[in-house]
Amino acid sequence: MAVRPIVMADQPILRRKAEPVTRITPALRRLIADMVETMRAAEGIGLAAPQVGEPLRVIVVEVPEDEEVPGSGVLYAVINPEIVEASPEIEEGVEGCLSIPGWYGWVPRARWVIVRGLNPEGRRVRIRAEGLVARVFQHEIDHLDGILFPDRIQDPTKIWRAQPVPEPVS
Repeated sequence: MAVRPIVMADQPILRRKAEPVTRITPALRRLIADMVETMRAAEGIGLAAPQVGEPLRVIVVEVPEDEEVPGSGVLYAVINPEIVEASPEIEEGVEGCLSIPGWYGWVPRARWVIVRGLNPEGRRVRIRAEGLVARVFQHEIDHLDGILFPDRIQDPTKIWRAQPVPEPVS
């Protein structure tokens, strides 16, 4: 496993539609392991393969149950994920992105989704996600279609750049 560099928003790969995975290989499993390690090292809760320079339809999602305990949530690795059902109720929530560091915005998303795809062993999975986990699945699947979270924000007053935390003065 290795921590890979995260591709920034100005790179064209993040605006292209990712290719479906046709075969699950040892190299693909290594990519997934690297994505998990990269996501955790960056203190993220989701990552899509294009964000590490691979134009493949693969995502990892891990929302901690306890923010004080990294890895306390369920880890999902989904190959060729697709949203097959989404709630009609839309909620706005704050999102950021490892590929757009320092920027945040209020993004409208479905309250719950059902995602279908394959796990790293090639078995079909069907995941019903709610709340923040549903938001992360939608955000990461957007990456596979070349969509970044600011694209979902229609009101420019709902996106902002975080101010850096000043260094303590001694």
